[in-house]
Amino acid sequence: MTMLTPESATTPPELPGVVTRLFLGVVYAETDEKTWQALLGLAPQVRDYVAVLGLDLILDEPEGYAFLRSGDDADTALPRLIPRRRLTFQVSLLLALLRGRMLEFDTSSSDTRLIMTDQDLSDTVSVFLPDSSNEARVLDRLATDIKKVVELGFLRRLRGQPGTYEVMRILKAFVDAQWLEEFDARLADYRAALDGTPAIAGTTEEAAE
Repeated sequence: MTMLTPESATTPPELPGVVTRLFLGVVYAETDEKTWQALLGLAPQVRDYVAVLGLDLILDEPEGYAFLRSGDDADTALPRLIPRRRLTFQVSLLLALLRGRMLEFDTSSSDTRLIMTDQDLSDTVSVFLPDSSNEARVLDRLATDIKKVVELGFLRRLRGQPGTYEVMRILKAFVDAQWLEEFDARLADYRAALDGTPAIAGTTEEAAE
C-alpha cells in the first residue's frame, strides 16, 4: 500500500511539469496545447507556487499565451530568475513600431496572425527615419535588429518562407497602451539618437526562444 505524504496529497501531479515548462519560456495555446490546458486548470496553484520565488504568472487566455515575470513586490534580496536585457535604441524602436502595426492590424483585420516580411519591416522603420546621412547605416542594421527581436520572442520565423515572420501577440504584454500613448513624444528622442547621439531606450524581460 502506497502512503501519501501531505505534499503529494495536496500538489497536483501536473503542477511541477507546468511550472518547469514556464521557466523555459512562453507557453502558447497554439503550439503546446497539452501544457496550456493543464495550466488553465492549475492557474491559481501556479500563481501561488511561483510567488514564493518572487515571480508573477502572466496569463492571457484570449490571446493564448502565458509567461513568468519578476513581481513588482519581489524581495530585492532574491536573485533575478527571469533575465532582463538592456535594449539598444534601434531594437526599442522596432518593438514600438511592431506594436503599432499590431494595433492597426487588430483594428482593421479579423485575422489573429500578423505576418510581415523583411521588406515590410524595412518599410515600417524607414518611415520614421529622419533625412540624414545615417539612414543607410540604420537600415543596414535592420537584419541584426530583426535577429535580436526573434531571440527575444517577439518575432517568429515562418518555416519554408525565408524572410517572413509572425509578430507574436505576447508583444502586447511588453509594449503596453501607456507606452504607445507616449510614442509620439518619444519620436523626437529617437530621431536625436538616429542623428548620432548614443542611446539606450529601455529594457525588457526575455520573452521566449
